[in-house]
Amino acid sequence: MLELFLRSYAFCYHFQLDDPLIQLVEDYKWINFFDFRWNLGIDELSLGPVLLTGFITTLATLAAWPVTRGDSRLFHFLMLAMYSGQIGSFSSRDHLLFFIMWELELIPVYLLLSMWGGKKRLYSATKFILYTAGGSIFLLIGVLGVGLYGSNEPTFNFETSVNQSYPVALEIIFYIGFLIAFAVKLPILPLHTWLPDTHGEAHYSTCMLLAGILLKMGAYGLIRINMELLPHAHSIFSPWLMVVGTIQIIYAASTSLGQRNFKKKE
Repeated sequence: MLELFLRSYAFCYHFQLDDPLIQLVEDYKWINFFDFRWNLGIDELSLGPVLLTGFITTLATLAAWPVTRGDSRLFHFLMLAMYSGQIGSFSSRDHLLFFIMWELELIPVYLLLSMWGGKKRLYSATKFILYTAGGSIFLLIGVLGVGLYGSNEPTFNFETSVNQSYPVALEIIFYIGFLIAFAVKLPILPLHTWLPDTHGEAHYSTCMLLAGILLKMGAYGLIRINMELLPHAHSIFSPWLMVVGTIQIIYAASTSLGQRNFKKKE
């Protein structure tokens, strides 16, 4: 785990904070179908989540030692698989690759919940996977819509999509689809009901990953795709998102007063 922590921070030596362009790029054709590229890179927006992921994953693995000090190979495999999906989501420069990385971390979380959770672990794990997989359907539809629009050849590159203009009505449709997917992951009312059960039944190490990284993926997607890719629709929806955020803060603070399970307050 120390090696994981060091590797997560080693690339900072080569990252130039005064350079606004995408850095440490890795780009090559992966699958010929749909011109699917393995395109990774980071900028100042993705740098923080990448560093946070390495830091929290290391701490979560150490926190799980009392439970996994026997045969811990499967547990560590699931932690690394989840870590890979999260790093891939924060550094993807291709919409289709972003979706695959987004989905990659779902199965490890499900298994961590169902194998190392509390008494209702199967119920909470099933509820988690149904909510997040349901939201991912809207993400996939949005990714395919953005990649296939306005071109004879589909392109899923982030930079190409940012320069693409859409009719206002279509942009709003894309925005709503992406918003539903990211609202489930954040989560935003009323798509939040999976979170108390998941946190209440998950092991403390899994809770650290959920609260510290998984929920941030929704906020990152909202900024990276909704705000950057669909600016006109975002100008329409952003005031309402602030209202919903304010209501959610007040609602969560009020309900936490009567909560006896400390993990459900996260």
